[in-house]
Amino acid sequence: MSGRSVLRRIDWLTVLFYVLLVAIGWVNIYSSTFTDADASIFSFSSSHGKQLFFIGASAVAILIILALEASFFERFSSIFYIISIVLLLGLFLFGKTIAGATSWYNLGFFNLQPSELAKVCTSLALAKYLSDIQTDIKRGKDQLYAFLIILIPAILIIPQPDPGSALVFFSLMFVLFREGLPLYYLGIGFLAVLVFITTLMFGTVWISIAIALLLVLFFLLKKKRFKMPLLPLISFAIIAILFSLSVNFVFNHVFEQRHRDRFSLWLRLEKDPDKLEQIRKTIGYNTYQSEKAIESGGFFGKGFLEGTRTKGDFVPEQHTDYIFSTVGEEWGFVGTSTVVVLFTLMLLRLVYLAERQKNSFSRMYGYGVISILLIHYFINIGMVIGVLPTIGIPLPFFSYGGSGLLFFTALLFVFLKLDTNRLKEDI
Repeated sequence: MSGRSVLRRIDWLTVLFYVLLVAIGWVNIYSSTFTDADASIFSFSSSHGKQLFFIGASAVAILIILALEASFFERFSSIFYIISIVLLLGLFLFGKTIAGATSWYNLGFFNLQPSELAKVCTSLALAKYLSDIQTDIKRGKDQLYAFLIILIPAILIIPQPDPGSALVFFSLMFVLFREGLPLYYLGIGFLAVLVFITTLMFGTVWISIAIALLLVLFFLLKKKRFKMPLLPLISFAIIAILFSLSVNFVFNHVFEQRHRDRFSLWLRLEKDPDKLEQIRKTIGYNTYQSEKAIESGGFFGKGFLEGTRTKGDFVPEQHTDYIFSTVGEEWGFVGTSTVVVLFTLMLLRLVYLAERQKNSFSRMYGYGVISILLIHYFINIGMVIGVLPTIGIPLPFFSYGGSGLLFFTALLFVFLKLDTNRLKEDI
């Protein structure tokens, strides 16, 4: 396909959403990091200067992606996946530690975070596998292989430690549900999260009693309303109780103290008011200041470069994970609503594009893109406004970070390239 044909067939509405988000994001990075000493917006000594460089690098990446044949991404998806796994393994030997996580390679001119590359490669590999088996993923063997594709990078990322990035990979389960994975897996996942949280809040003994009571209730009502055999119910109850028993061990020995503190603050687990207040002043400080910054913006905001909390550096990491608080303070409800609407419209547009694909690989990869962007968008904003615990997930196309912007761009534009071939039955 010629370059002119690609430009004619690319979905320019999605491109417009992308450009607007990147542009608004850069303006807010500039605002949150600007000082009187910044002489030029192009200065690499400033965060906004570096981000501008990576915006240019992302533009180059877009041109390269659009110039490649669409079949290139499907043909070499397995190789890309292996490379990403090797890079994740290499972090244990050559990784650079930043903010307590060994998640980067120091390349001199910038730090490369391979977990961002792995999101793209895992989405490609999962789409390739599912399109190759050509089934509705009902067989146990097919499900196992698909789960492993998702689990391997996540398992390698958890000990860095970077549980936030690892969590993102599990969003790819939505691709499996779209392609026919039984919905009871979603129910099991929901119940696992519910048991985990309630065990932390009430303890294993009370959760075990509750599970036993539910089992008795099912047994009493079984003949009248439920046709499910009793043995699977008993087995499920036993597994749930065993899982509940493991929660405290995982919480106390697998999670780091900072992660335990965040859950303690979010779920109000700490009963000692003095300790709770100490946690609020340390771990909860970011969220508290972020909420105050957003509240202070009111409806129209304080104006560009006029945010007093932004200028006073009240919110740590404001240009990265907490960039949304800058929007709230300086642009108010109007600004935050605009960002939310842009992200929502982009995701809805991507769903439309994915559904119109004639090629199964393109459709599955498209849903991988949607899943990853959605979980980043949902968790980041929920974290900034205090609804969810802080787990260090950036806002796509918006937060400061060269690796993040570059690979989120690649994630999106690979799909847009595949979409330009949508009228072909085979890519």
